[in-house]
Amino acid sequence: MIRILMAFLFLLPAYGPSYAVVDTISYCVQGQKRITCVVDGDTLWLHGTKIRLKGFDTPEPQVKLCGGNRERALADKASGRLIELLNTNDWTIDYFGKGRNGRRLATISIKGRDVGDILIEEKLARSWPDGHEFWCN
Repeated sequence: MIRILMAFLFLLPAYGPSYAVVDTISYCVQGQKRITCVVDGDTLWLHGTKIRLKGFDTPEPQVKLCGGNRERALADKASGRLIELLNTNDWTIDYFGKGRNGRRLATISIKGRDVGDILIEEKLARSWPDGHEFWCN
């Protein structure tokens, strides 16, 4: 069991971290209730709450976007890497209110390092909002 320093969302004030334990995180499955899973490289569900990770953007898994199949392949790599990082490390999550579409905004850190910075460094993400969508054709 991986111990994760993260929030019990229903006990939290609007901002800041709290603590809970999650065994593993996997991909969200279409048509199944989303409790704790990864949607894509910058969006996940934790304890039934949808969270948008702030400060970076990853390619989208749909194929009818700017990068087509190339973007989808990179999106799958980014999502897989996020899952790997969360399942193989202790991490903290900090909340910053809500963004567009009512999603909670948060950052996740591993040993004090933002997962977005890790994904950007590994060329699986871009900074948001000013980074170039390098996966587009």
